[in-house]
Amino acid sequence: MNQLLLPLLLMLVVAIPLVMGTRKQKKAAAAQQELLSSLAPGDRVMTTSGLYATVADASADTTIDLEIAEGVVTTWLRQAVREKVEPAVETDEDTTDTDEVVEAPVVESKDDERVEEKTGAQIAPPLEHGKK
Repeated sequence: MNQLLLPLLLMLVVAIPLVMGTRKQKKAAAAQQELLSSLAPGDRVMTTSGLYATVADASADTTIDLEIAEGVVTTWLRQAVREKVEPAVETDEDTTDTDEVVEAPVVESKDDERVEEKTGAQIAPPLEHGKK
């Protein structure tokens, strides 16, 4: 009995991760198939090559028409679609001003080292000239 216990345990140690890995792959494949079958015109998608586009026509079984720019429609394989993404939100005004530089306030600590308040980064104390 003891002679069979070690090989049986080794087989379990190898078999359990294999079974769990295949289950995970099957779930991911089913989720991807569900995504591909649920695509409809107007959906915003990203392809496996990183191209963002809007679905123009999804009536074919193996291909899908994607609008990559206004008036530019290309035909892709359905499997090239990686995921649905949220539509891009366009703003009229830029909220960041690159000309203005804001410095973080500096406070003194107990050890007379300057510490930047926001990030907590330590800055070396100023050099004192004339002291030896």
